[in-house]
Amino acid sequence: MFLSPVPTFWRIVKQRSTEDFSSIPYVCTLLNSSLWTYYGIIKPGSYLVSTVNGFGIIAEIIYIAIFLIFAPLKIKLKTAALVGTLDVGFLGVAMAVTFWIMHGDARIDVVGFLASGLNIIMYGSPLSAMKTVVTTKSVEYMPFFLSFFFFLNGGVWTLYATLVRDLFLGVPNGIGFLLGVAQLVLYAIYRKTDQQNKNDPTTLLEDGWENQRLIDSPSNNIDSHRREQNDN
Repeated sequence: MFLSPVPTFWRIVKQRSTEDFSSIPYVCTLLNSSLWTYYGIIKPGSYLVSTVNGFGIIAEIIYIAIFLIFAPLKIKLKTAALVGTLDVGFLGVAMAVTFWIMHGDARIDVVGFLASGLNIIMYGSPLSAMKTVVTTKSVEYMPFFLSFFFFLNGGVWTLYATLVRDLFLGVPNGIGFLLGVAQLVLYAIYRKTDQQNKNDPTTLLEDGWENQRLIDSPSNNIDSHRREQNDN
C-alpha cells in the first residue's frame, strides 16, 4: 500500500506538476503511520506493526517532499500548513502527553484509540478524490493501485487483528476494507464512462473541429489565387 502511489508521483515528476492530485491522503497516512509505529513500540509483541509503519513513515515523507516541490504556491502553503499542524504539532503533543503522563495499559489504550481514529480518517481521505470522480465522471485523478491496495491492506490487517484479537487494529481496518470496496466499485463504473467518452464519435468530431482552420491565412489565399490563374 505504501508503494502504490509510486506511479502517481512518477507522473508528477515527469509533468513537473501536481495537476489535480491531492496531498491530503499522504499527510494523513504519514500521521497514521507515525502513531501506529509508536503504538507498536509501546505495546509488547507488536513489532510487526511498528516495522511496517516505520517503512510507511519514510515513504510518505518522500511523497510529501515531491508534492511540495511541484505543487503551485497556494497548494504548497496549504500542504505545508497541514504537515505542520498534523504531522508535527498534533503528533508531538500526543506522544508527549501519553509518554510523560500515562503509563502501562492506559498509554497503550489511548495511543491505540488515536491511531484507530486516524486510520479511519486515512482510509476516508480519498473521499475527496471520489467526489472529483463523480463530478468529472473521470477516474484520472483517483489512482487505481492506491484504491486497490487500500482495499487489500484493510482486508489483510482486519484478518490479522481478528487472529491476535486487537480491537484497535480490527475496527479501522474493517472500515478501510469497506471504503476500499466502494472506491473500486466507483472506479469500475467511471472507467467505462471514460472509455466511452474517448470513443464517442461526437467527441472525436468536436476534437476535429477544434483543429480545423476557420479562416485561411493570407498566404493560403494567395496560393489558391495563383493556382486558379494557372488553370485559366
